[in-house]
Formats: sequence, structure tokens, C-alpha cells
Amino acid sequence: MSSPCRGNNGICLLLACLLVLAGCEREERQTRAEPVNETGPAAVSMTGLYPGEPSPPDPRGQEYEGNAFHLAQGKQLYTWFNCAGCHAHGGGDIGPALIDDQWIYGSGIENIYATIVQGRPNGMPSFRNKIPEQQVWQIAAYVRSMSGQASKAASPSRSDEMQNKPAEQSMPQEEPKDSSGSVPNLDGRQ
Repeated sequence: MSSPCRGNNGICLLLACLLVLAGCEREERQTRAEPVNETGPAAVSMTGLYPGEPSPPDPRGQEYEGNAFHLAQGKQLYTWFNCAGCHAHGGGDIGPALIDDQWIYGSGIENIYATIVQGRPNGMPSFRNKIPEQQVWQIAAYVRSMSGQASKAASPSRSDEMQNKPAEQSMPQEEPKDSSGSVPNLDGRQ
């Protein structure tokens, strides 16, 4: 028995090479990608809030702000989540003071809630999905009470740390100011 390619070894070898080469598909790669039209990081908005702009009113804020239990819980959570590590029991440290009348992102409870959830540039981390929503409202209500904005009837419990300021219910109510120093319209109208 003889092979059909026995006499034509060169032709059979050439045919085998052609079949191998035809069966290989080489991946085609672009060595230089076309530039993509992009706007860059300047167009990416981290938040819809900007200094001095009030947040839209939220009816939940009043429920937490006027309730002594929620304020006391907010005070406890403020300590547990180490807010004092940056804000030093309201007097300010590496974070801004919370007991004065200067509010960079607005003094409303909605603005404070948004700051806690979204974070702010240059230091304030976002606590979205890290703290339950109810607890964020409680912390926001307590933070607002630190500058005397809470009702005198609803005040948080006694502080256990050293007192460097009067109790929240004894604080004189400061008229909140935005970052430019003007008094914002608290009802949200311009």
C-alpha cells in the first residue's frame, strides 16, 4: 500500500502548510486607539448642593428635630460614629465647628442630612449605605441642636464628656449664616 503523497511529498507538504495557515485566524489589534470625546473630571458633579444653597424641604426633618428622643439618640450616635474626632464636640478641629453660626452648605436639617450622606470635598466622607437613614436624621437633628437651633422643649440628654460649652438647650440661638456671611432665607425662597 502506498500513500497518495509518496511521490509528491513537496506538494503535500505545501498543501498542509496552506491548510494550517488558512485555519489560523490572527487577532487584529489596534495599536493606537481613536481619541474618545470626553468632558473630563471638571464636568462630573459629586453633588447637587453647593455652598449657600438650601436643600429642598423634607417633612421628616421636623419629626426628628422636634423630638427629644431622636436628639438624644443623635447625640449618642455622634459619639459612636466618632464625629467628635473631626468636629471636637462641636467646637471644630480638623472639621468645621458646629456650634457657631457659620454653615458652609446650609443650616437646615436637610442640608446637614445631605452632607452626612453625600460627604463633602476636602475631608467629609460620605456615609451613604454605612449608617441607616433614621440614624442619619438623628445625627443631623443633633448637629443642628448644637448651635441652639433645636426647640428648647426638645433637647438631647446631658453630656458625659467634659463641658466646653453650655448644654444644647442653654445655647443662645444663633442666626445661621452661609459661607459668604449673609443670613440665608430659611424658607427656601430666593
